[in-house]
Amino acid sequence: MIKSISEHGLQESSPLKPALEILCSNLSHGIHAAAQPLTILLASLSKAHTDNMDIGELRELTASSSEEVQRVCTLFSYLQDLVVAESIRPKLSATAILPLLTSAVQGVQRLFYEQRIILSSTVPETCPLVLMNGPRTLRALSSVFLTVHAQSSAGDQVEMIASTTALGMQIVIRNLNLSVASTSAEARLSMAAAEANIRSQQAAFSYSQQPFHVLIDLPQAPRSTDL
Repeated sequence: MIKSISEHGLQESSPLKPALEILCSNLSHGIHAAAQPLTILLASLSKAHTDNMDIGELRELTASSSEEVQRVCTLFSYLQDLVVAESIRPKLSATAILPLLTSAVQGVQRLFYEQRIILSSTVPETCPLVLMNGPRTLRALSSVFLTVHAQSSAGDQVEMIASTTALGMQIVIRNLNLSVASTSAEARLSMAAAEANIRSQQAAFSYSQQPFHVLIDLPQAPRSTDL
């Protein structure tokens, strides 16, 4: 079953659900998620809590606080990406997608290698130009790769398969060994940002967690058009 991101994880896709409602739901979820590490930081860094700590305890507190700060930064980065994707109309152009796919895979190869997760890609030798915004498509692909990487285990195989269709190009990113019952706030917002970046280009994005399977359809560029 192909599903779509929502505040509570994955819900049935609804073409009637307004984009603003989806955005507000995702923003609400992100703000709620960011409140947790901020509350932890507020409590742990209070003067009453730190006054009686020795040097060793303060160093441990600094390390743990750094992790919470990083989580907040990650969450707000996804929120920013969501707002930009929904509020700024991207410029679309006829683009050769194969170099972009290569760049997306190369950008994450080391992460997969270090965790002993197999990353494979299958692409056609040639394909038609697609109508898209390169930076947004690359951000979306990177978000998907980072999400599946975070949830996969050593020995898993993550596949990216690109193929031509009658209407353009289809990109599949999947890990058939990975079935996720629930996801972290970071993973949900990452996938929401990826979806927003793709849909903002009038392209299609669908996602299943059981097993992990992302499907992106990009339209073929018109043969001659004023973009």
